[in-house]
Amino acid sequence: MHEAPPTPSPTSPAAPAEPLSHGLKQRHLTMLGLGGVIGAGLFVGSGAGIAVAGPAIVVSYLIAGALAMLVMRMLGEMSAAMPASGSFSVHAERALGRWAGFSVGWLYWFLLVVVLAVEATAAAQIAHGWVPGVEPWAWVLLFMVVFTVANLTAVKNFGEFEFWFASLKVGAIVVFLVLGGLAVFGLLPDTDPVGMTNLTGEGGFLPNGWSGVVSGVLTVVFAFGGLEVVTIAAAETDDPARAVGRAVRSAVVRILFFYVGSMLVIVTVLPWTAQQAGLSPYVKVLDAIGVPSAGQIMNIVVFVALLSALNANLYGSSRMIFSLAERGEAPRGLLKVSGGGAEKGGSAQEGAGGVPRRAVLASVAFGFVSVVLNLLWPDTVFLYMLNSVGAVLLFVWALIAASQLRLRARLEQEAPDALALRMWWFPYLTWVTLAGLLGVLLLMLTDDAARPQVLWSAGATALVLLVAVGREWRERRARRGPSALTDR
Repeated sequence: MHEAPPTPSPTSPAAPAEPLSHGLKQRHLTMLGLGGVIGAGLFVGSGAGIAVAGPAIVVSYLIAGALAMLVMRMLGEMSAAMPASGSFSVHAERALGRWAGFSVGWLYWFLLVVVLAVEATAAAQIAHGWVPGVEPWAWVLLFMVVFTVANLTAVKNFGEFEFWFASLKVGAIVVFLVLGGLAVFGLLPDTDPVGMTNLTGEGGFLPNGWSGVVSGVLTVVFAFGGLEVVTIAAAETDDPARAVGRAVRSAVVRILFFYVGSMLVIVTVLPWTAQQAGLSPYVKVLDAIGVPSAGQIMNIVVFVALLSALNANLYGSSRMIFSLAERGEAPRGLLKVSGGGAEKGGSAQEGAGGVPRRAVLASVAFGFVSVVLNLLWPDTVFLYMLNSVGAVLLFVWALIAASQLRLRARLEQEAPDALALRMWWFPYLTWVTLAGLLGVLLLMLTDDAARPQVLWSAGATALVLLVAVGREWRERRARRGPSALTDR
C-alpha cells in the first residue's frame, strides 16, 4: 500500500514492559477460551441456520468452525511468540506496518463497543420479562454499571466473572448433549430410539442442496467471534506464552465439539422443519424430551451468555484501546493505570493495580452511546452502525492471517525457539484460510440480507484505512522537515 515505517523485530523486546496486572490465572484463560465464544448466537441464532440448511447445518458448522480454528491457531502462534495486550493489532503492526496495526485495532474496538449495545439490550429484554415493573433501560444501566465497576477493579475480578459465566454455559451444553444423546438412543423415560429418521427424512440430509450449506455458513460463521479475546487476556497472566498456547489448544477442539455436537443432537432428535428462526432449537429439543420449564431454563442460560459476552467485550475493548495508546495510535491519556502505574512503567502486581481505568471508561462511554442509539433508533441510526461492523470480524481474521504469513517467516529466521505453538502445514493452510474468508465475503455480496453488512463494513474499513494512511503521510512529511516543500 505504501512504505511502512520500521517495525520492531520479533526477536527483540518490541516495547517496554506493560504496566498491566498479571492477575489472570490459567483456569481463567482456559474458561474464557471455552466460554467466550458460546453465546446467544449458538443458543438462539442457530435456529436460523437450521432453517436454511436443514440437517446439513452440521456441515455448515464444521466449515465455519474450521475457519475459526485455523485463525485461532495462527493467532495462538503469534501470541505465544509475542504476547501483548493488543494481540493481533500489535502483530499486524509488526508484520505489515503501522497502518495495519492502527486499522485492525480501531476496527476491532469499534466492533466490540457496538456489539456490546446489542448484548446489553437483549439481556435487558429478558430481565424485563422476569420483572416487568423495571423498564429495559433501567436494566441496561444496571448491567453497564455493574460490569464497569468489575472492570475498573482488579483484573482477577473480570477473570472470576468470566470463569463462572463460562462454567455455567459449558455445563449447560454438556447436560444438553447428555440428555440429547440419551434421547437419541431411547434411554430416557417414555422415549423411543430416534435412529436416522430425522437426518434422512423431510427432504434428506441436504434438503436445500449445497446452497443451503453455504447459506448456513453465512448464518453461523459470526457465532465464532469472541475467541480473539483469549490472546488479548493472555498478556495479563504470569506466563503469557505458555498460557495462551494451552488455552488455544484446548479451546478450538472443544468448541468444535460443543457446536457441532449440539447441532447433531438437535437435527437428530427433531425434524429440521420443526425449527424456526428466532426461536431457540435447544428449547424445542428439551421440550420434546420432557424437560420441565425448558424455556425458562434456556432463558437463564442465554441471559448469562449475554452478560458474559458484555463483560468480555468491555474487557477486550479497553485493552485494545490501551494498546493503541501505548503505541501512539490513541490519546496517551488512556495509558493511566490504577495502583500508581506510570505510562509504560513497571508491571503491576495481582492486586487492584495495573487496571487501565481510563481505557475502560472510554470504552464504556461509547458503549453507553451505542445503547442509547439502540434504544432510540434501532431501525435507523443503530442499524447503520450495526451494519458497519457486520463483516468487520472477517476483515480482522484476514489481517491476522496476512500478519502470520509475514511474521512466521521472520520468526523462523530470527527466533525459531519462540515458536512454541505452530500453525499446521504452513503456509498452505494460511492461504487456504485467506481464500475461505474471501469466499465468505463474496458469498455475502450475493446474499440480499448480508450484502448491506459487507458494503457498510467495507466503507467503515476504507475510512479507517484512509485515516491510517493520512497519519503516516503527515508523519513522514513532518520528519522530512520544512525543506521538503522547497526541494521540489
